[in-house]
Amino acid sequence: MNSENDQGYNEMLDPQGGISQAYSQYRDWYDKQDQRWLKQQDAEAERFFRRTGITFNVYGQGDGEERLIPFDMIPRIVTAGEWRKLSRGIEQRVRALNAFLSDLYHRQEIIRAGRLPIEFLRDNDAFLPEMIGFTPPGGVYTHIVGIDLVRTGPDEFMVLEDNARTPSGVSYMLENRETMLAMFPELFEHVPVAEVSNYPTRLARSLAACAPECASDRPTVAVLTPGIYNSAYFEHAFLADQMGAELVESGDLRVIDGRVAMRTTRGYMPIDVLYRRVDDEYLDPLSFNHESMLGVAGIMDIYRAGRITIANAPGTGIADDKAICSFMPDIVEFYTGEKPLLNNVPTWRCSEKDSLAYVLDHLAELVVKEVHGSGGYGMLVGPAASKRELAAFEKKLRAKPSNYIAQPTLSLSTVPIFTKAGLAPRHVDLRPFVLVSPKGIEITPGGLTRVALKKGSLVVNSSQGGGTKDTWVLED
Repeated sequence: MNSENDQGYNEMLDPQGGISQAYSQYRDWYDKQDQRWLKQQDAEAERFFRRTGITFNVYGQGDGEERLIPFDMIPRIVTAGEWRKLSRGIEQRVRALNAFLSDLYHRQEIIRAGRLPIEFLRDNDAFLPEMIGFTPPGGVYTHIVGIDLVRTGPDEFMVLEDNARTPSGVSYMLENRETMLAMFPELFEHVPVAEVSNYPTRLARSLAACAPECASDRPTVAVLTPGIYNSAYFEHAFLADQMGAELVESGDLRVIDGRVAMRTTRGYMPIDVLYRRVDDEYLDPLSFNHESMLGVAGIMDIYRAGRITIANAPGTGIADDKAICSFMPDIVEFYTGEKPLLNNVPTWRCSEKDSLAYVLDHLAELVVKEVHGSGGYGMLVGPAASKRELAAFEKKLRAKPSNYIAQPTLSLSTVPIFTKAGLAPRHVDLRPFVLVSPKGIEITPGGLTRVALKKGSLVVNSSQGGGTKDTWVLED
């Protein structure tokens, strides 16, 4: 591998500097390939993504610039044993998240017990009073969950944040695998890799299992999209197509005879499960933002009457709050009675006086994020920031400290990427995707690996110049 001095645990190397167990079979195959052919395949992968239309919108730049998501053809590889251990921690955390959400909208025992201060709920826009006292069909709040993980050592995965509202990126996980299978079919005969292509089938089955009691034996599932100008529209259309579900927009839906129905060539047909990719605020103009043109007027009344399942449930965004995420070790222990199997990344809550003082004193060393931020927007990476950027961010912090949390600048693990000069290490994170239904919890083997393509960069978000790569979980 190219000897670039990137810091962090190198997943391709063992402690002695040899090739790790995870990468041994792949590296054996890679070393036998002609480098010119590999460069041709690298260029072909970009053409494939461009033909398929795998793009996303970058907001804040004119009217929203559409970009191709960079794809790196060197897989990120995890052994079966590593994945089993990681899966146990993910499953435990998702169980706790659902129990936590149920409690917040009912008895709030965790607040009564003093394990979560009430001020983190009070005046929090992500907490929906409309959900108080209501239990979704099947008791499931987070039907699809994405847990963002970073690796800091051979046996150390840590949770960066939870995505319990509308986690995105699964289409890129699937397309990355599809691209690898098309480019290197013989490689998958050489290395046994767990399948991910059945995710849409499993998603459809999991959502159908959450249908309300009024549903037929074959529940109707639809995907609600804000429309073609949304940054994740490709994913909405892709998943609807792969699931065999209808892709609908606000104008396709209306309330008829106490059900939410969609327009079809045969008239309006009732929907049992709505996989919504529209934020809470825009979901129902009668209950939330009265000017919304993206939702369905009256859907919350139908939902509370138990006549439709909304996935994920409204109000789950409270679990995405990065300040509340810092309480997850307590939350896991409170609801499961077990010690957390996955550690949180240490977090300073800037709403607390002592924490704010520490963050302001060490701003140049920390990563600071908005509690409701996403996509890498509105964050500060202290070590990479200029004096002017630090000064500007300090003003923001002092003006509204409760809007921010801070975390240490971790030494993220690296995995190899393909460059013209050969393999070179780059920092990565991982978002496994989890499906939840009354029948249980399913974790897709692998997930979306996002990679910081710039040397030394720790920012992996696609909107900030990062790319993606296929994630392999080896079979035993």
